[in-house]
Amino acid sequence: MRLWQPAGRTPPKPTHRRTLPVRHERTAPVGRTCSLGTGPLRVCDPAPRRSATMAVMRHPASVPVAAEASPSPPATSRSVEDFLAAGQRHNTRRSYASAVQHFESEWGGLLPAAPDAVARYLAHYAGALSLNTLRQRLAALSRWHADHGFSDPTKAPVVRQVFKGIRTVHPQQERQARPVDLGHLQAVDAWLRQAQADAAVRGDQAAALRHARDRSLVLLGFWRGFRSDELTRLERRFVEIAPGRGMSCFLPHSKTDRLGQGQTYKCPALSALCPVEALSAWLALSVEKTDGPVFPAIDRWGRLGDEPMAPTSLNLILRRVLEAAGVDAAQGFSSHSLRRGFASWARDSGWDIKELMAYIGWRDMKSALRYMDISGQDLQQRFERALAR
Repeated sequence: MRLWQPAGRTPPKPTHRRTLPVRHERTAPVGRTCSLGTGPLRVCDPAPRRSATMAVMRHPASVPVAAEASPSPPATSRSVEDFLAAGQRHNTRRSYASAVQHFESEWGGLLPAAPDAVARYLAHYAGALSLNTLRQRLAALSRWHADHGFSDPTKAPVVRQVFKGIRTVHPQQERQARPVDLGHLQAVDAWLRQAQADAAVRGDQAAALRHARDRSLVLLGFWRGFRSDELTRLERRFVEIAPGRGMSCFLPHSKTDRLGQGQTYKCPALSALCPVEALSAWLALSVEKTDGPVFPAIDRWGRLGDEPMAPTSLNLILRRVLEAAGVDAAQGFSSHSLRRGFASWARDSGWDIKELMAYIGWRDMKSALRYMDISGQDLQQRFERALAR
């Protein structure tokens, strides 16, 4: 079959495309030099070879390459947020969150905040909130802005001046808990011993466990000068007891341990009101718990919990046993009373301030002096001795 061709034209001749031979040039290795007669010449890097990945990108079907799966994290790995949360004390994290929520929800503030907004917030709650509470709110707002990469409005001159004015217009005397002295300690120890014996006689195992735990809490909290959260965070695996000699316990982190290096605390065995004997008796009664917190919560049936008791419950326990032991105005005591009581006893016993700071773990001299009180009776005796000379 012939194709139609226009008149006067001849069909073009077929052309054959010639394939030129490929010239293979020798290249010197990378970094080597070759001589061309006029001096050394550094050869450029040769063209990179195509990898299997590049081949797949150009010809997906020609070179089958198995896709490499990214390594999955181990099942026990934790996120960055977990370690950030672990780097801050739970009580601090909770109080800061509450303070920020109060600024946003209760007062209607916006974050990030301007210095003028923080100053108006302080002025709004001046007199209604204590100076310590306002100071804690400022610390929480400062931490929020630092964590989110904003400038700190609480350091502005207007905020500092407003807070100074609030202290002038609304002066407040700092309230401190009453210190527990040796007389209180003896009364509480005697009552808890008798209450534990009575509970054992009537077969009340839950009450016997609770009295033994509370006795160990009070004696160890006094003679070791622990805070309430330090007492409740003690773990059995970190406690070593040498009967008749003393004990040691390790705390992985505490309020004064900013770097989280942990610290070992020691306490000697005493002839009376002995914390080592009280702790040994408590651990012997709660032998069913070989691991976990030293002072767990106890339910109404006498079962020991897996979680430590709440630090705030120590206030209620101390006031209850002081009142049961016949101490007047027991509601004026708190968990700080044990720490302040030991500091006052150590001062009256002739301890040096450096020895006391090293034993309890204080880093700041001002913090140590806040816990050391001079009773009115001791002050009167000093004046009378001076007048008698």
